[in-house]
Amino acid sequence: MSRAMVGLIAGMALGFAAYFGGFWAVLLVLGLGVVGLMVGRFMEGDLEPDDFVRRRGRQERIRDDRRRARGDRRQ
Repeated sequence: MSRAMVGLIAGMALGFAAYFGGFWAVLLVLGLGVVGLMVGRFMEGDLEPDDFVRRRGRQERIRDDRRRARGDRRQ
């Protein structure tokens, strides 16, 4: 299914929720849609729990790797 089709379906779902349920129904549908998206991505293997946890050491290693790639030897 193309991204345009998914966007169309999501827009229609939000439109129906707005028409029949009001503002809070739109927020509920939107929130549940995000939860469903995350669960689906976890099940497909596109996301890992570590993607939501930022570790300080890993970020520092990424910065150090970028410095080395630029040739900057200062610390």
